[in-house]
Amino acid sequence: MVQGHVDLTAECTGVGEVEGSWYYTFAYKPQKPEHITVEKGSVSVNGVSLTVVNSQKNSFQVAIIPYTFEVTNFHNFKPGTIVNIEFDIIGKYIAKILQQQLGN
Repeated sequence: MVQGHVDLTAECTGVGEVEGSWYYTFAYKPQKPEHITVEKGSVSVNGVSLTVVNSQKNSFQVAIIPYTFEVTNFHNFKPGTIVNIEFDIIGKYIAKILQQQLGN
């Protein structure tokens, strides 16, 4: 779940087409503990709410269907493109609660 905020920017590090869908990989430098992604969690890239299909430390991948590819600016993305990222609000809340519970 995303709200329309920008948490940080990320760099597109890979673009590939597989069976009609487009896969984009983004790398970022977390600035806060809540700057994380989880498999099948939400993330917003340039205001487009998407599902994470491959979550790694400091990077993630999303899959774009042909319609989204055509009607958003994703068709302009290439490695090196800088985008705005918003992380899932539920993940942010969980990270904040854990920080408070652990005394960090």
